[in-house]
Amino acid sequence: MTKGVAGIGKTVLTQKFTLDWAENKANQDIKFTFPFTFRELNVLKERKYSLVELVDYFFSETKEAGICRFEEVVFIFDGLDECRLPLDFHNTEILTDVTESTSVDVLMTNLIRGKLLPSARLWITTRPAAANQIPPECVDMVTEVRGFTDPQKEEYFRKRFRDEEQASRIISHIKTSQSLHIMYHIPVFCLITTTVLEYVLKTREGGELPKTLTEMYIHFLVVQSKVKNIKYDGGAEPDPHWSPESRQMIESLGKLAFEQLQKGNLIFYESDLTECGIDITAASVYSGVSTQIF
Repeated sequence: MTKGVAGIGKTVLTQKFTLDWAENKANQDIKFTFPFTFRELNVLKERKYSLVELVDYFFSETKEAGICRFEEVVFIFDGLDECRLPLDFHNTEILTDVTESTSVDVLMTNLIRGKLLPSARLWITTRPAAANQIPPECVDMVTEVRGFTDPQKEEYFRKRFRDEEQASRIISHIKTSQSLHIMYHIPVFCLITTTVLEYVLKTREGGELPKTLTEMYIHFLVVQSKVKNIKYDGGAEPDPHWSPESRQMIESLGKLAFEQLQKGNLIFYESDLTECGIDITAASVYSGVSTQIF
């Protein structure tokens, strides 16, 4: 199990592992690597699959190749904190046959308990708060992604800002704000900051840089909205004012985020947007705000 706070790099770590394996750079004792996300598995909550069928569903190549035996295999399950499956490790039926169909939560609990395909290696990533969903006796090793050290923070900004004077100004600035500085061990926050500061430095000669988390997030939203205006609305120059459509969409997305936060949900699905009266097609245009980060 690998733990780490949001945006620290857990998913990227699993992707790098898979890429290195696929390019024959590491872990060549493994025959198959199957990366799953709980976000995708949630959608299959009401369906029944055997383990072979589940693998075939996500990786059609295995079905085409007729693969039904899994030896020296690694299953990666990313984002336990996003899991909406009822993982019951005490009352779930025991399953040992990879060709027997059952619900996805039963497949998962039997894989994790080692009842189903006991020779397989499992790698689960999660935010710390959700780690206790897995019984300790089912976990052989726990690692943690800690993010950037102070020297690595500086290295990141110097790589993003090639101008030495500009980079030094930014590094000096982030050190003056304790609330900002402690956030910079999180790579995704560094990405948000560089996006904002590149824009601020380009549009405000000698102007003040954002000093608080709130300012940083507001600036990021503004930057992404201006990108959307140019990219999708055909605007040669960004409109300095919010259009009624943009304002309505931002308010609707804010309502969605707040309501889901109250429910304890970390992710949204199409049905959640529909419940908030958000047009799916229009919302997809704003996905750049999310895809820029994730």
